[in-house]
Amino acid sequence: MATKLPTEVTGRVWKIIAAPGTAVAEGDTVVIIESMKMEIPVAAPHAGTVKTISVEEGDMVEEGQSVGTIE
Repeated sequence: MATKLPTEVTGRVWKIIAAPGTAVAEGDTVVIIESMKMEIPVAAPHAGTVKTISVEEGDMVEEGQSVGTIE
């Protein structure tokens, strides 16, 4: 079952670190959000494989918005 990767802040997608198909460990950064000139990571909540990334670099995201899923 896929787990959503929600953002903690409103901001712009600065960098996508893990593409779909990438294996990640718990706590690994998947996406970095830039907000108020700070870089806030969206981390994997558990070990698994990135299933989807639903944003592109430069996209604006809202707090709580899912940027992808992990299985």
